Amino acid sequence: MPTTGGGSALRDHLVSARLAGVVATSREGSLRRYRAFAAGDPRVLIGLEPEYDWRFEDLLRLMSNRCGVSADPQHTSGQDVIDPERTIVALGAFAERLAAVAGRRGPVLLGTGHPHRLLDFYAALAAGLSAAGCEVLTPAQGRSVDITTRFGVRTYHLEYVRGVALMREPGARASGSEPGAHTHSPLPVRIALAAAADAGGPLPDLVIGDHGWLCGAGQLGIEAIGPADTDDPAPFVGEAEGTVSVAVPLDDTVRSDYYRPLTRYVLNRACLSQ
Repeated sequence: MPTTGGGSALRDHLVSARLAGVVATSREGSLRRYRAFAAGDPRVLIGLEPEYDWRFEDLLRLMSNRCGVSADPQHTSGQDVIDPERTIVALGAFAERLAAVAGRRGPVLLGTGHPHRLLDFYAALAAGLSAAGCEVLTPAQGRSVDITTRFGVRTYHLEYVRGVALMREPGARASGSEPGAHTHSPLPVRIALAAAADAGGPLPDLVIGDHGWLCGAGQLGIEAIGPADTDDPAPFVGEAEGTVSVAVPLDDTVRSDYYRPLTRYVLNRACLSQ
């Protein structure tokens, strides 16, 4: 449906910042990851255990419906396209879930595998939810996590910056001096949730995050919402199957300040602006 008012301004920003419209994500990369997902590659499942047998053709159709990418399997090169109207609708649903958890002052957990780009986005949400009376959880602070990467198994430390969980390499400089490591792994959220349970709770009513944080929490039965790019089919499969509550289609690798209008939009819609 067409957008008006603030939605129209947001649409213009999404397209001009390349958060939606023509995005930097390559068509080749997305198709390669759809095939990997269909083959059951855990690096692409990122914590999701699909209920159904998703074939490549099913995934392409789903991603076209959810994101607006081309449904033509013969379109194999160039840049992906995200329909900004779909992004705005998903941001509205995202804001509704924020409002719901804020209304009952439920505990929340926030985490990101994209701290270089999305830390400020999540930190603003954490601040808004905290001001509304939600407890922002920080379980397993400092815990070591062994994550398999293309370079082999690496050990990271789970840390919280402004209420947002992220992974740091051992020996990294003091907290706040560098943003953390990029990861798709669901292990950090599993470890955080296990630590919360072992400590007697509380467990989060809502997990807000991306990649493994989003899919890993949803797979464990905790409501989870967050953004996802067109080369990450798992969150959208999770949403289609009911494991993930909201997956917002957008490019997750643009400049961090380009996400600020989205932050304002969802906080305003959720009545959480400070």
